[in-house]
Amino acid sequence: MAHEMTEDQISEVKEAFNAFDKDGDGRITTKELGRVLRQIGYSPTDHELQDMINDLDADANGTVEFGEFLNLMSKKMKDLESEEDELKEAFMVFDKDQNGFISSQELMYVMMNLGEKLSKEEAEEMIKEAGSQSDGQINYEEFVKVLLAK
Repeated sequence: MAHEMTEDQISEVKEAFNAFDKDGDGRITTKELGRVLRQIGYSPTDHELQDMINDLDADANGTVEFGEFLNLMSKKMKDLESEEDELKEAFMVFDKDQNGFISSQELMYVMMNLGEKLSKEEAEEMIKEAGSQSDGQINYEEFVKVLLAK
């Protein structure tokens, strides 16, 4: 699964792994995981730490090696790509004229087809709140920000 990642992505994952692997022995223990999580403001119990290690520990040796960590991160990246694909599809549904922007008219049309009555003023207000320009439209990045803010 990790072979789908670029060299840069693998390097980033290695850096993250090394941040957890405090003693540099190539394994993350519950103690190391707890230390890092506490540094970033979490206070997991020993039991919670053991559960986290167990979830990642494919070979059941009580620690997480780089390969296991890499497989987890590869799955997470794949999930993120899948979510992004879904967002792009949703944007395309709203962007009826396929110009790369959603107008208040397009928003009203789609919402009406979803069974939601939206006045022109409401649609314009939604676009205005989401958009960084005052052109009455939002682009894909602004669309994503709106959806992720909910």
